[in-house]
Amino acid sequence: MSEEAAVVSFSESTKELGDKIAVMTLKEAKELSDYLKDEHGIEPAAGGAVMMAPGDLEADGPVEQTEFDVILTGFGDSKVPVVKIVKALMGSTLLEAKKMVDGAPTTLKEKVDKEEAEKVKADLEAAGASVEVK
Repeated sequence: MSEEAAVVSFSESTKELGDKIAVMTLKEAKELSDYLKDEHGIEPAAGGAVMMAPGDLEADGPVEQTEFDVILTGFGDSKVPVVKIVKALMGSTLLEAKKMVDGAPTTLKEKVDKEEAEKVKADLEAAGASVEVK
C-alpha cells in the first residue's frame, strides 16, 4: 500500500489574500476583525486566535497588560475588617490572614485579570486598606 502525501493547491487569489493576512500588524488584524463583524456579521470562532509573529506585536506600540498582581500595602486604621476580607479572598485561616496583613506589603493575588484585580482592590479599600495593582 503506497502512502502518498495529499497535494493541496490554492488559487492565486487565496494565496494573495493569505500572504496579506500573514504580514498584518496586530492593529490591522483588529481593524479587519472589526470590519468583518460590523459590515458582514462575521465573528471569530470562540477561542480562536490568529497567531502573529513576535515582531508584529511591537509594531503598534506597547502590548496591553492582561495579568495583574494585587499588593496589599497597608491596612489603615482598622486591621480587623481587612483581615476578614483577606481571609475570604485567600481561603486562608484567620491566623494566616492576620500574618499576611501584618506582613504588608504582601502580594495577595498574582497574574489575575484586570476585572478580578480591580474587584479585589475595591473590596480591600472599602475596608480601609491601601492596595496597589501592578
